[in-house]
Amino acid sequence: MPGWVTPDRLTALGCAGAGLVFAGYALSRLAAAWLWLAIAGYAVHWFGDSLDGSLARYRRVERPVFGHFLDHSVDAAGNLVAMIGLGLSPFVRLDAALFAVAGYLLMTVHVLLRARATGEMQLSFAGGGPTELRLLLVALTLAMLATGPWPLWRGLALYDVAVVGVGLVLAVLFTLHSWRIAAALRRAGG
Repeated sequence: MPGWVTPDRLTALGCAGAGLVFAGYALSRLAAAWLWLAIAGYAVHWFGDSLDGSLARYRRVERPVFGHFLDHSVDAAGNLVAMIGLGLSPFVRLDAALFAVAGYLLMTVHVLLRARATGEMQLSFAGGGPTELRLLLVALTLAMLATGPWPLWRGLALYDVAVVGVGLVLAVLFTLHSWRIAAALRRAGG
């Protein structure tokens, strides 16, 4: 990376990517082709979010407390912004998108509490992590482009069910992993 690319600039780039995702989804009310902007936004978001910490470690300019705090705060806000955009699209209801965000935020709470309680920072569960979640959302967005809105029953669409399903999986993972960690801490007398 050139010297002018700093970890903070990569974090800002990730934020801009989340804004592009929001705009692409929200503008898809005008034309489905705007979903390509959301897909590009996911790529920009992934690039900035995935490399900011790696670059800081490589250049030995880590700020562990600040970086940890900023990274997780920006991730949560960026995912909220992206899902609000999805909920403003003609493909997914806002309540369904916000339910998925609730599942994501539950997992974020679990990751942070687990790190505090055990010293382990685990970001992937059931074979998936943030990158796989982005890929799933890109695949969902490509399906929206291919099919258009897919109504099922009484205002509920196929994509609503898919997004709520992701939220449910995240909520179940939160419950199972939190229960397991709590039981292990109890047995250890912690």
